[in-house]
Amino acid sequence: MMDEVCFSSASSGASKTYPKQCSALRKNEYVILKRHPCKIMEMSTSKTGKHGHAKVHLVGMCIFTNKRYEDICPSTHNMDVPNVKRTDYQCIGVEDGYVNLLSDDGIQKDDLKLPDNELGEHIKARCDNNDTFMVTVLQAMDEEQICGVKNMNP
Repeated sequence: MMDEVCFSSASSGASKTYPKQCSALRKNEYVILKRHPCKIMEMSTSKTGKHGHAKVHLVGMCIFTNKRYEDICPSTHNMDVPNVKRTDYQCIGVEDGYVNLLSDDGIQKDDLKLPDNELGEHIKARCDNNDTFMVTVLQAMDEEQICGVKNMNP
């Protein structure tokens, strides 16, 4: 007899990161620095030294906290690059510190916290005015955060 197998959830199987050679990274791309997904703000390469490796100095800002991180890596080594996904949702309202969102295919999402900064205040004010607008959600490394607001196209 065969046992029944139940799959309660499934994922695409995509990795959270992929490798990329350090020398191939560019400014404004994403990279993992000190285990945080960061956007590269500054990048400089030192000359080949006595032991043969040019070093790349990377400075990045965490895409979720805006905290600055730095790292130095040999240019021939690989660094992890996060799979970053941007999605636009229609904002329906704010309830108990969480934002109610609606995707293009009609699925409701209500598990994102209202940001505790100017952006959060702006979203709350627009919801209080019953404005119709979209929010942009950035997703990387099993984290999601609202990162922007834009007007809906008429």
